[in-house]
Amino acid sequence: MTTLPDTVQKKLGLVIDLDTCVGCHACVTACKGWNTQNYGAPLSDQNAYGDASGTFLNRVHAFQVTPDPALADHVPPRLAQTVHFPKSCLHCDDAPCVTVCPTGASYKRSEDGIVLVNEDACMGCGLCAWACPYGAREVDEAAGVMKKCTLCVDRIYNETLPEVDRQPACVRTCPAGARHFGDLSDPESAVSKLVAARGGVDLMPEQNTAPVNQYLPPRPKDTIQPPVMGGDEDILAPFLAPIAEEPKGFLAWVDRALEKV
Repeated sequence: MTTLPDTVQKKLGLVIDLDTCVGCHACVTACKGWNTQNYGAPLSDQNAYGDASGTFLNRVHAFQVTPDPALADHVPPRLAQTVHFPKSCLHCDDAPCVTVCPTGASYKRSEDGIVLVNEDACMGCGLCAWACPYGAREVDEAAGVMKKCTLCVDRIYNETLPEVDRQPACVRTCPAGARHFGDLSDPESAVSKLVAARGGVDLMPEQNTAPVNQYLPPRPKDTIQPPVMGGDEDILAPFLAPIAEEPKGFLAWVDRALEKV
């Protein structure tokens, strides 16, 4: 079995803004492309077209969130909203996928806290996938080994790349700016300040895995306004209000002419 490091020098991870994510799947495509073309064995596809199936390190789920009826008496009723939820390995401090691995293939690095898989030592037993409460690991059927998010270790430390590109492919690609990368052990880092300002949360904290990745909760989008006297409120009313009560000039002449028709 693999043991977790006693301490880590950094906690590199992602901060994902659920308020900003639009569910475009650009992060999924970028992750698949980069890791297939540049890192380790390609991420295979068993059926790339039609009912597609294959290995992905990052996926985006969509949920429709229904307002809590218990809050209806305390706040204006809110409309249901769709939340796009990206999910990949969370590089947990207490990672069960590491401690359950029988060959030591899964391990957590002490220098930056990234959880990786040594594919040469992996026998594809799937124990780590069963142990992960987030479903963030996938067995590559073609390679017969476990695959997972690496935070693009071949990018973030690659000094031949421009500095702006030394971040995970998903972060670099996100058109909405919903994904952020940095050291979450440093309270002065941009990601730590973002988590503090927006109230970042752990995913499934009851699992006690202490995930490094953080999610910024979505803000309530709309409220149902109470009806006004005389009927329901027309939301376009402010834009349809007359500019002048009585027409003047040429418009007044046209108005009088039309009255005689």
